[in-house]
Amino acid sequence: MNTNYETSEALFDYLLVVNPDVVVAKDVNRIRQFIATSLEDAASITSPVHIPLFRSEFPARFEDDFIDMVEEVAKRQSGFAIYTSRLEAVRHADGRQSICVNVANPKPLVELHKSILQCFDLKPQAFKPGMTIARGLDDTAIGKVLPALTQRLFVRSFNCHCFTLLKRPVTGGKYQRVRDIVFGDIEHMTGSLFNYAA
Repeated sequence: MNTNYETSEALFDYLLVVNPDVVVAKDVNRIRQFIATSLEDAASITSPVHIPLFRSEFPARFEDDFIDMVEEVAKRQSGFAIYTSRLEAVRHADGRQSICVNVANPKPLVELHKSILQCFDLKPQAFKPGMTIARGLDDTAIGKVLPALTQRLFVRSFNCHCFTLLKRPVTGGKYQRVRDIVFGDIEHMTGSLFNYAA
């Protein structure tokens, strides 16, 4: 009997995200193109456009259980609008910085993040939602592009009615979509037909 089976099992990096609509994603990609051209560096802008909610690493055999648990959270969740207003730099512990699109109304995403943590019996933690436009930039790169970006407002909105589960091997590679998990509380969804009396 192979007792090392569990320790040698391949781990996957699972990521729950909220995706913006096509128009917002296109606008973000336009800004990314400006950054890539300004810095002559396409590598800093390659990640998909989304708002990360939760990340965990575990073997693929737990995937169905994980999906069942987050579907329970989604069933109780109603849709909401997400508003953005500007671009900002965020400094990381390693000294490098990212440029992000802020979320002007973070409360619904913060509450959703909290519900996801609770379903896994994890303690609440600080969470500031945003969409990363470019990551891993040093101070010189930030100085080159940020002044032009912070002068522009990025006032956009989109409806959130689901989150998406992505996965990739922990060894790296691109994230692949596993599935969209749609919110179940359609009665209280923004713009829902159920908001109006017959």
